[in-house]
Amino acid sequence: MKQPQILKITRKAASLKQKQKQQSSPLTLDVTATTAASEPIVEVPGGDRDSAQGRQHWWSERWIGVLESFGWRRRLERARNYVREGRVLTLEFKGNQVHAQVQGTAPQPYQVKLHLDAFSEEQWQYAIDGMAQKAFYAAKLLAGELPPSIEEVFTQAGLSLFPFTKFDIHSRCNCPDPVNPCKHIGAVYYLLGQYFNEDPFLLFQLRGKTKEEILQRLRHLRATITTAIAITPTLPPLYEPPQTDAMFCQYHQPLPPELVVLVPSGHPHAVLSVLPPFPHEMPSEGAQLMATLEQMYSRASLAACQLAMSEPPEA
Repeated sequence: MKQPQILKITRKAASLKQKQKQQSSPLTLDVTATTAASEPIVEVPGGDRDSAQGRQHWWSERWIGVLESFGWRRRLERARNYVREGRVLTLEFKGNQVHAQVQGTAPQPYQVKLHLDAFSEEQWQYAIDGMAQKAFYAAKLLAGELPPSIEEVFTQAGLSLFPFTKFDIHSRCNCPDPVNPCKHIGAVYYLLGQYFNEDPFLLFQLRGKTKEEILQRLRHLRATITTAIAITPTLPPLYEPPQTDAMFCQYHQPLPPELVVLVPSGHPHAVLSVLPPFPHEMPSEGAQLMATLEQMYSRASLAACQLAMSEPPEA
């Protein structure tokens, strides 16, 4: 059974008290992506993203803005101090769930857990297919960035990448504070915004798809689309009329009223079916002529319909 990818964040300070005395120094965090086979370590810059240490990307600001729109602005401001003081001791991504330890006023850190509702495989298929339709989306994602209009892709699939309401986030903390979010949950929310800023695919992971799964699917779809565009369809040969009497199909009598009909484009047999047999020796030549007449009649029929409805015919 495939083990979920785990992202662990640990604090290197010797103690919280010692860290509070060194608030002028930036916080150093380790991000450890652990799998069943290996445990590579990647250094990620810490500290408050309000400083000039790094550029805030739109998706990170969007995450915080969505949370503040739920009426949590003041709580998130207090929770920001927890992040600055290094009170978030550990933070792990287990599948689409986040597990964290946050040091409060009690001797033991509080346990925080949260998750978003994961999209189904069918929902993800619609979303990734939509991303693959535009080369711009695929190029940005392969470069590790989110296009500004990426939310439209999920909206067209009936989904919301970011939480739509506060009830879309499921969180709990074992502290005595009955209000949700408490300061400890809020600190995790705020820290998540910083790590989304470094790796936007973590936001996708909260919705149930890892970076590797999304990029693999995108590469496959883009290769399929590119191949399909590169293939030029083979056009049928142009019709060449046989060497025969050009008068064979003239009709000198007035047309009966029942033959003057207006049919929707795409149904040419209503008139063509009353034509006499074609004087061709080879049946294939007659069939080719009929196919050509059907195409011509379809275009003429469409132009007639547009003219009858006072619409200019298409060129």
